Amino acid sequence: MKIAGIVAEYNPFHNGHEAHIEATRAALGADTGIICCMSGDFVQRGEAAQWSKFARAEAAARCGADLVFELPAPWSLSSAEGFARGAVGLLDALGVVDYLSFGSESKSVEPLERAAEALLDPAVDAAIKAELATGESYAAVRERVLERFIGPDARVIETPNNILAVEYIKALYEERSRIRPLAVERTGADHDRPGTGRIRSAAEIRTLTAAGKPIAPFMPRAANAVLERERQQGRGPVFMRSLESALLSRLRMLTLADFAALPDASEGLENRLLAAMEEPTLDGVLAAAKSKRYALSRIRRMTMCACLGIREGMAEELPPYARLLAATERGRALLRQARDKSAAGADGLLSGEKRKPGGRTHPARVSQAGGNCLHSGKTREKQCDRLYSLSEAHLPGRKTRQGFGGAASFDESGRSCEQDYAGGKHAREGISGDGEQTAHGVFSARNGRRRAARGTECDNTPVLCGTHRQARVPDHFNAGIEPADPEDV
Repeated sequence: MKIAGIVAEYNPFHNGHEAHIEATRAALGADTGIICCMSGDFVQRGEAAQWSKFARAEAAARCGADLVFELPAPWSLSSAEGFARGAVGLLDALGVVDYLSFGSESKSVEPLERAAEALLDPAVDAAIKAELATGESYAAVRERVLERFIGPDARVIETPNNILAVEYIKALYEERSRIRPLAVERTGADHDRPGTGRIRSAAEIRTLTAAGKPIAPFMPRAANAVLERERQQGRGPVFMRSLESALLSRLRMLTLADFAALPDASEGLENRLLAAMEEPTLDGVLAAAKSKRYALSRIRRMTMCACLGIREGMAEELPPYARLLAATERGRALLRQARDKSAAGADGLLSGEKRKPGGRTHPARVSQAGGNCLHSGKTREKQCDRLYSLSEAHLPGRKTRQGFGGAASFDESGRSCEQDYAGGKHAREGISGDGEQTAHGVFSARNGRRRAARGTECDNTPVLCGTHRQARVPDHFNAGIEPADPEDV
């Protein structure tokens, strides 16, 4: 059986994503295993995801993915280069991925590979740095320099998916990975633009959601059912306006030195950010800091990193742990395969050693990670979870109680969601927290109970899902995968 890795945000999971998984299996074989590396609650555009990472991971697992791991925040909030390097490093370190499948506007992988090879050439890098002194944007300078070196093939980086595809291939080369790239032609709507038909871009679907318009025609039935359940239980959709007060409060407490320590802070950008703090709204802050040289997406990522305590250098190395969000039965078999490979003594992800870019990546030692790298990673993800939870307090159906510790969330019965978690014994036996047999063997931890979505709501795909607050998994399933501990909540 071949195994393909996919890097995604699934914000939200839509028909185009399902088509990508189907096309990957059509190219590699119907029994191909799919392992996804997905952004968490905060995505690469520098915003909160519209739906929680657990809901998005469950939707993916119900629609064709076998394993969904979280890309830690320092990498998910990086530039395209850092985002790709972190995701590729995580997938490579699992030791079982054969192909990296990605959507692309190019029908062939060869021009993408030529562009990636050129961008790794020191002469190209030096030329780009020299021309940046003119004050033009990095994207414009890079394309112009690249065209001088490789000719018309440089045009592949004019489109968003191809830009990421080139970065994925660069990361594979830098890691000297055995994973082979697989380009799947993108169909349907263009990135971030309105479309027609059943496949629309994620940006258009988010816009429709914000306007209260139906999105079901553009999503697989099982994925739509997951989001409808989240909506009914007051867990989504989430919009940035609900976080505005918290973000502005945090940003206004920061000093010039704090802004200077952020990723991508250079050439006086920290001064623009500090001056922009006088603006009364978050949109005003972003508009004041933006310029022709600095893209809005870069400013958004920097402000989010500032609020989450992410500093320059945190994403220079590769992710030191893998946090599982969802898995099917076949996914659990893939985890055992990774563990069996690591039993031979190979070092890699979660071995407790720091992994640096540029060295050959080995299969993961599927064992509990130790040391400061794991502790700091858990702390960072806990901070992300807590900030994201603030955005849900205003949603219909969710009750909140203000206290010394902040906003505590409750389900409709008034029971606290913060301290509840499902034990491994019940999950192993396919039994909910109150002893009720779960339908279809679907493990979904919500409010301290292992519940299964009924067949009228979701399909019959067995899926192990993390809780709303934490990725809690059965003890026997916890070899080397980093769920949050109950006391972390």
